[in-house]
Amino acid sequence: MKLSVAIITFNEEKNIERCLRSLEGIADEIVVVDSFSKDATQTICAKYNVRFIQHIFEGHIQQKNYAIDQTSGDWVLSLDADEALDETLRKSIIDVKNSPNATGYRMNRLTNYCGHWVKYCGWYPDTKVRLVKKNHACWTGVNPHDRLDMTDNSHTDFLVGDILHYSYYSVEDHLKQIEYFGDIAAKELHAQGKSISRIMIALKVVAQFFKSYILKTGFMDGITGWTISRLSAYATLRKYSKLRKLNHIKN
Repeated sequence: MKLSVAIITFNEEKNIERCLRSLEGIADEIVVVDSFSKDATQTICAKYNVRFIQHIFEGHIQQKNYAIDQTSGDWVLSLDADEALDETLRKSIIDVKNSPNATGYRMNRLTNYCGHWVKYCGWYPDTKVRLVKKNHACWTGVNPHDRLDMTDNSHTDFLVGDILHYSYYSVEDHLKQIEYFGDIAAKELHAQGKSISRIMIALKVVAQFFKSYILKTGFMDGITGWTISRLSAYATLRKYSKLRKLNHIKN
């Protein structure tokens, strides 16, 4: 198996080196598609055996599919720059390279939030399809919430180990991401002709907090679970408030 790794970046100097280091001894090719970063992302990538391509950002789904298209391997592992492989997952991927028995592989993702590994709030195991035989899968979903789907109902298997996701270094980072993702999601919903009332927004906000903190036992993550749950509810509020603004609804 020739394994290519596809990564998209924009101003990822905090994360990209950790990601690249976790791929040493596994990847036969690493393709980084960058949206014209203004920090040291390109300089860091130059230290590794990386094919660095700059491409205008047209959306998370579009950019990730473009990145896969630039790879030359028969198999592709798709990662975000703020992700890295733990040692168990590295070994699992090496085993698959020696003897693949499926056309796609699922794996768990463990997220680090401000230094805390989150096991609840619905954030773990957060299973993802990430390792696929090329031309058997593509990125789909609604921006910014993308997912890698098999295109032909191909068989997928599960790999032991975790993708380590270093999501936010501070609450301020999370708030900035809420505004950024809220803009993208609202525009996508607006383009689909969606609308929502203030009452429905309120119900969705309450439901999101209840789901994260109670149903998904976010309280088990202590203060981190409380923070994630309330900010998840706030993200719901911001997304739909932005949609109403785009729709120019006043009532």
